[in-house]
Amino acid sequence: MTANPAIDIPNLLYTYAIRFDDGDFEGAARLFKHGCVVAEGHRIAGVEAITAMWRQWVRLHDGKPRTRHLTTNPIIALADDGQSATCVTQWTVLQAAEGYPLQIVASGRYHDTFALIAGAWAFTERVYQQTDLVGDTSAHLIRELSES
Repeated sequence: MTANPAIDIPNLLYTYAIRFDDGDFEGAARLFKHGCVVAEGHRIAGVEAITAMWRQWVRLHDGKPRTRHLTTNPIIALADDGQSATCVTQWTVLQAAEGYPLQIVASGRYHDTFALIAGAWAFTERVYQQTDLVGDTSAHLIRELSES
């Protein structure tokens, strides 16, 4: 089967969201086995380090964050050689934790890079580039999130 960036890259974006929302931080972190996550200017690499970062940031309710990460408007730019790509997406996090109504807690943008590795597309970097809008994150985050 031939790798198709028009399908494979969005599937990586959506797989991240599903694993994260399921509370499978380790599974989401494995998507970055060929790369890293950049948060607040810090490069975090390795499944254990990325998983630990999310566990330090995100409140779990019976093992799950009770969120839905909606990843929308992917703008994918394929390199001329077809071996790498960049993508900018918007994200919106919904949450319905016990004692809280279903609500939008935040929205922002990811800046991702990908590479074709051993015939499959893989994340090489995800930059939590900016947070555009912040609502009530008290049931979602352990630490404060600010608009940037």
